[in-house]
Amino acid sequence: MATSWKEAKECAMRDGLPQVYHDCDDNDYGACREGDQQGTFKNGIFIEHRCICMPSNLSMDELEEKEKRFRSENPDW
Repeated sequence: MATSWKEAKECAMRDGLPQVYHDCDDNDYGACREGDQQGTFKNGIFIEHRCICMPSNLSMDELEEKEKRFRSENPDW
């Protein structure tokens, strides 16, 4: 797990993963493969979290700007 887009990018580069994400429900960041789901198990049931996933090859500025734009266009998400 990471605490920022920067740390998520570092994890993706180190582990060779194609995507980075911001888990908006747990407020943490990380790196993943396409199709990986983020979430938790509660009483044996997987509950998927709301995540913003993007390609890990984007720059820090692009990641931050795209998240900012998405959040402004989807304030209730």
